[in-house]
Amino acid sequence: MRTDVLIVGAGLAGLACALGLGSAAVMLVNDTQPQADVASAWAQGGLAAALGADDTPALHAADTLAAAAGIADAHTVRALTAGAPAAIALLESLGVPFDRREDGSLALGLEAAHSRRRIVHAADHTGASIVRSLLDAVATRPNITLATGLRSIGLLQADDGRIGGARFVDGAGASVRIEARAVVLACGGYGGLYAKTTTPPATLGAGIALAGRAGATLADLEFVQFHPPALAASADPMPLVSEAVRGEGATLVDERGERFVDELAPRDVVARAIFALEGAGGHAFLDARRALGAHFAERFPTINARCRAAGIDPAREPIPVTPAAHYTIGGVVSDAHGRTDLAGLWACGEVAATGLHGANRLASNSLMEALIFGTRAARDIAAVAVPRRPVLRPASVARLELVADLGATLAPLRATMSALVGVVRDEAGLRRALDVCDDFAGRGACADPRVRDAVVVARAVAQGALTRRESRGTHFRRDFTATDVRQSSRSFVAPAVRTAIAQTT
Repeated sequence: MRTDVLIVGAGLAGLACALGLGSAAVMLVNDTQPQADVASAWAQGGLAAALGADDTPALHAADTLAAAAGIADAHTVRALTAGAPAAIALLESLGVPFDRREDGSLALGLEAAHSRRRIVHAADHTGASIVRSLLDAVATRPNITLATGLRSIGLLQADDGRIGGARFVDGAGASVRIEARAVVLACGGYGGLYAKTTTPPATLGAGIALAGRAGATLADLEFVQFHPPALAASADPMPLVSEAVRGEGATLVDERGERFVDELAPRDVVARAIFALEGAGGHAFLDARRALGAHFAERFPTINARCRAAGIDPAREPIPVTPAAHYTIGGVVSDAHGRTDLAGLWACGEVAATGLHGANRLASNSLMEALIFGTRAARDIAAVAVPRRPVLRPASVARLELVADLGATLAPLRATMSALVGVVRDEAGLRRALDVCDDFAGRGACADPRVRDAVVVARAVAQGALTRRESRGTHFRRDFTATDVRQSSRSFVAPAVRTAIAQTT
C-alpha cells in the first residue's frame, strides 16, 4: 500500500495531525479502536490554557518551567502556552462540550503546581470527548483513511537513512507494508511496561523502539510520571482518580484520617509521600466527603462509576489510592515542529521528547501538547518539499510468530518495572531490572516483535535511571537524593544503547 502521509497512532496527536494535512492522502493506523484504547481518550483531566482575566501565557510558561525541574526547552514551552487559548477555541468549534459556568463562560479549574485557575474540562471524560469530536471530523475527510488492527513493527528506510513508510503486523501475524512520503509517529508512550499503570495495555513503547532501531535519537527515558491517586483496586490498568478531585478540595489522608501531604503539591512529591506511607505499612485514601459529598457523582460521573464498581461510594467513604505509572516523558527526540533527526520522520504526542516537560510534566499540559504539536507537525510536513518516494531497503514480509498470551508473557517484566524502576529507585534495584531485561532478551518469546520492543524500551528506561545519579522531577534515587546542578541537562540515549536497540531486530 502507498499513501502521501502515514500516521502511526490515532490518539489526539495523530488525529490533530491528520486534520491539519489539508487534501493530502493520509493513512491513519492504530492497533486498537481509537475511541476505546488510546491514552488520550482515557484522560479524565483537562487542558491547560491561559484564559482567565488574571492569567497570561507567560504565567503558564513560568509554571511549566518550574515543574520541569530545570531541564525543559523554553522555546517549546512558549510554543505550547502561546498556542493554548486558540487551541481551546478550535476544540469549541468542533463541538467539544466543555464545562461552563452559569454565565456561559468556560469553567476554569485548578490543579497541582498551577498558579492560576486555567484547566478546561469536559466533566471527567475530557479526553474521550475531544477524541470523539476529532474522529467525527476525520470521518468527513475523504482523504483520510483510518485502519485499525495493525501494530507497527518497523520503519521502512532507504540507504541514505530517509524514512519511507512502515511495516505492521495484524492479529494473525501477517506482515503489512505501507509506503509513504512522510511518516508521523503518534503512537503513545510506555506506561504499559508497568504493572501498576493507568494507561492502555498497548502502550509498550513500540514507536520508541522502532525509531531507535532506525537510528533516531531518544531522550529522557528515565522520567516517568506516576499519578498519585490511582484507585487501589485489583484492575489492570488501574482506574485513575483525576487530579481535579483534589482541585475541588478532596484531601489525602492515612488510615487514621490524618492528612500527610499537601494535595496540590507537584505530582512527584505527592506520589513519593504515598509511596513512603505504604512503605511504612500504611494506606492512603482520597477523602472527598466534605468537599463534594453527594455532588461527587454529578461532578465526576466516570470516577464515581469506577469507584462504585469496586464497592466504594466516594460520597460516603474515602477512596483507597496508590501511585501508578501515568505519563512517560521520554521518547523520540523531536523539535517544536515534530521533526526528528531522520529525514521523512516526524513525532508528536507522548511518543515524542520535545523537551516540553523537562523532568516533570505540569498537570493538563499533555492533551494540549498532543493537539498543538500534532497540528504543527502537519503544517511542517505540508511546507516541506518532500521528494519522490525513496528506493527502500527490502524488508521481510514473512508471517510472524506471536505469543498466545502477551499479558502473561510480559507480566514478570511489568512487575519488575513497578518494583525496581518505579516511584523510588536505587542502583541495586536498577541493576536487577537490567538483569531481568537481559534474561528476557535471551528467551524465544522475543521473536514476537511486541515482546522484543517492550524489552528494549524497558531496558533503556532502567539504563537511563541508572545513569542519572541524582534526583530530579519524576526521577528519584534513594541513593542520590539531592539534585545535582552538574546534571541539569536532558539525557540522550548513549550510542551503546542505541546500538543494542538497532541490533535487536
